[in-house]
Amino acid sequence: MDRKKLIQAAIDGLPRSYAPYSHFHVSAALLCGDGTVFTGNNIENASYTPSVCAERCAFFKAVSEGRRDFAAIAICGGPDGVIKDYCTPCGVCRQVMREFCNPSTFRILVAKSAEDYREYTLEQLLPDSFGPDDLEK
Repeated sequence: MDRKKLIQAAIDGLPRSYAPYSHFHVSAALLCGDGTVFTGNNIENASYTPSVCAERCAFFKAVSEGRRDFAAIAICGGPDGVIKDYCTPCGVCRQVMREFCNPSTFRILVAKSAEDYREYTLEQLLPDSFGPDDLEK
């Protein structure tokens, strides 16, 4: 996995965010197991609840195209589209990741730039998670 290219794909997508209410723009680049990258952006709505986070946008695009094998996601964001700090996924996005990813191997890169990033496993950000395998017990 080329971490810098994945992060740069997220950074390049930041202008596509639609955040007229919070003004907090977020972009994500999701790496599939076959090397395909799906990007996503947060998309807000005046009534708030129909809004979607960048990470879920990327996952839903990939899943709707038949992908189910994911290796990593890069996430960046900031006020008015300016990256000032690391932008970690919200709890809902972490749970969506858990639906499709192995918590111990899926990588989450939160970045200030292609050179300045932190890397976590999903398991680190969502310990003791509940997923599809729990329904089989």
